[in-house]
Amino acid sequence: MRHTLNLWRHGLGEVPDTVWRRTELQVLILADNGLTSLSPEIKKLTRLRTLDLGHNALTAVPEEVGQLPELTDFLYLHDNRLAQLPEDLGHLTRLRYLNVGENRLTALPEAVGGMTGLIELRAQHNHLTELPASIGGLTGLRELWLHGNAIRRLPSATARLHALRHLDLRENALAELPGSLAGLPSLRQIDLRGNRLTHLPDWLTELPSLEKLDLRWNDIDPAAPLLARLERQGCVVLL
Repeated sequence: MRHTLNLWRHGLGEVPDTVWRRTELQVLILADNGLTSLSPEIKKLTRLRTLDLGHNALTAVPEEVGQLPELTDFLYLHDNRLAQLPEDLGHLTRLRYLNVGENRLTALPEAVGGMTGLIELRAQHNHLTELPASIGGLTGLRELWLHGNAIRRLPSATARLHALRHLDLRENALAELPGSLAGLPSLRQIDLRGNRLTHLPDWLTELPSLEKLDLRWNDIDPAAPLLARLERQGCVVLL
């Protein structure tokens, strides 16, 4: 297709300058090319809707990526060597899908809360210990994937994620279930495998949409009355 350039696994090492002249592009796939940097010239691709930079060796993302006005569909930055993200990503207010998993991030920028169009955010397998308070701004978010980090708590602003359906918190450092999840009306699945949980709060039975709760590899008493109540309500509980 004229508006798509697929250079997946071409062994580029760096992006040819000719790519930045393709101003008609709406989809640019540069995955798995051994890229260590990305030119600010990407700002010329003002019609981009999807940008795939996954499976490279990027140590930084130029702020110009956050200035692409039509980047609305997908931004893949997973499986790189990123230790931080530019604040300018917060300007991508219409982006729907962001994957920054498998990097070296110790924090997400506060600016992520400005990405109000997000319906799915993946930040799995980084070094996160918490989320920014601004996460509460993502009121349309449906899926949040955080497994394989070191998260101990969630900010109180998580309570504003009323559209959230799937929450993946497996393999983190939670000793208790964050109270900020209480009452989320759309939450259907919570994956808590491999945390440090020893008990569960009563408010779990009040989540109106909860269908599946995965508690494997925690220290939860399988005879706890709360678990029986959840199962009677139709929730699948895995221990």
